Amino acid sequence: MSVADKIAAEITDLEAESTSPGMAAVALDLAKAIDSTNVPGAKAQAAHQLRAIMADLRKLAPVKVKGDAVDDIAEQRKKRREAAREQAAGG
Repeated sequence: MSVADKIAAEITDLEAESTSPGMAAVALDLAKAIDSTNVPGAKAQAAHQLRAIMADLRKLAPVKVKGDAVDDIAEQRKKRREAAREQAAGG
């Protein structure tokens, strides 16, 4: 998998195309430049800039809400109550 493919996947995961489309485009161009050259200095400079842009995109990414232990317990209780209601109703 190329650097551009990996950066594109991360950009998608970060939803960066909607939050920072310009920075996302520059990051993808830098990744393509890394893939297309064999000049070590050029790769290093592009990688340095890409790292900085990706760090900014990660900071700007929307926070993804994941359930915590309390949410998990509440979901389990909800399922048990629904099962008990079905059983009480004769289901």
